[in-house]
Amino acid sequence: MKICSVELRSNEAIICLLTLEGGMIGIPECRTQKFIMDNSLDNQKMRDFQFAFKKLLDDYKVEKVVIRTRETRGKFAGSSVGFKLESAIQLIEDLDVNFMSNADIKEKLKRNPMAIDFRATGLRQFQEAAFTTGYAFLGR
Repeated sequence: MKICSVELRSNEAIICLLTLEGGMIGIPECRTQKFIMDNSLDNQKMRDFQFAFKKLLDDYKVEKVVIRTRETRGKFAGSSVGFKLESAIQLIEDLDVNFMSNADIKEKLKRNPMAIDFRATGLRQFQEAAFTTGYAFLGR
């Protein structure tokens, strides 16, 4: 199974591709680590984001998307752009989108701790939350 885990932060969709084969988690190469939207959010830019995201999923034959949920209020609340990006991802036809809260991620990692230090993955530091989300999802 190949998944794309997503962390939505401000006006960015930070992604990490992960595979699960024979009980082993792999990190395939990916041509991009994040999508950045400006704050104008006109219809065409949202369509362009949705098209580019779907094209990436099709090119890498991704089966599921896992999005780390964000707070709707308070200090760590998601931005309006982030929620629109989330909607654009959810509205991609024939795409299986799942969500994981921070509490779910912590619980899964407690039962199935990461077998590798994040720095050894070769991913960029800003991808750590997306990686952790995908790892927790695959470690069901």
